[in-house]
Amino acid sequence: MTKVLGIIPARYASTRFPGKPLIDLKGKSMIQRVYEGVYKSKRFYKVVVATDDQRIFDHVTGFGGEVVLTASSHPSGTDRCGEVLTHFPEAEIVINIQGDEPLVDAHQLEQLIELFDDQQVQIGTLGSHHITEKEVHDANRIKVVVNHKGDALYFSRSPIPFERNSMHYPYMKHIGVYGFRADILSRLIALPSEALENTESLEQLRWMYYGYPIRVALTNIETPNIDVPEDVQKVLDAL
Repeated sequence: MTKVLGIIPARYASTRFPGKPLIDLKGKSMIQRVYEGVYKSKRFYKVVVATDDQRIFDHVTGFGGEVVLTASSHPSGTDRCGEVLTHFPEAEIVINIQGDEPLVDAHQLEQLIELFDDQQVQIGTLGSHHITEKEVHDANRIKVVVNHKGDALYFSRSPIPFERNSMHYPYMKHIGVYGFRADILSRLIALPSEALENTESLEQLRWMYYGYPIRVALTNIETPNIDVPEDVQKVLDAL
C-alpha cells in the first residue's frame, strides 16, 4: 500500500490571528481537531504536525499526537513540509493539510490522494465550481483554470478568464490543499523564486513556471477555515 504522509503546518505567530492553533473550539484546540479530522481517513500511514513553536509542540504531544519541531525560517508551509519529509524517507506521497481547517473532511483528502493513482501526477490540489460572484472578484479567493486533463493552466487572484464575451464561464475556486510525490516535493523547495510567484504571491506559480504540472480534482466538499478571529463563530456554529 502506498505510504501517504499527512503533514499539518502550524505557526503560532500568525499576523492576522496570533496563537490560533491553540484556540479552544468546544473543548478541543483547533490543531487537535485538524489532527483528529485527518486521521478519520484510513489512507494515511502517519499524520504529523509541523511547527516552529514549543507551545504547539508541547500541546500536540500532550494530546498524543506526533509532531516535529522545525526551523522558524521557512517562508511557507510547503518548505516546512519539506523539512519534515527528511524525517520520513519512506513516505511516497505527502499531503499538506492547512492547520486552520478544524472541520477538515477526510473524504475531501481522499479525493486528493486518489489523483496519485495516475502515475503521471506529480502535484495535486482541489478546485470547486461553488463560487459566488463576490468570490470571483475577491483577491483572497484564488481562481484556477484547467485544461482537458484537469491540469492547471494558471492560478490568479484576479477573475480568470476575463469575460470579454458574456459566456457565463464556470469559474473555479482553488481549495488550498496540496499533495506531492515525495521526490517532487524535495525538488520544489529548492526552486528559486520568480516574478510570477512574487507578483501574485502564489507559490504554485513558481512550480508551474519551472515546468511542474498541477492536477486539479473537482470537489463539492468545502469546510470553513479560521483566518481571523471573526471566523471562529461560524466554526463553532458548525460544530
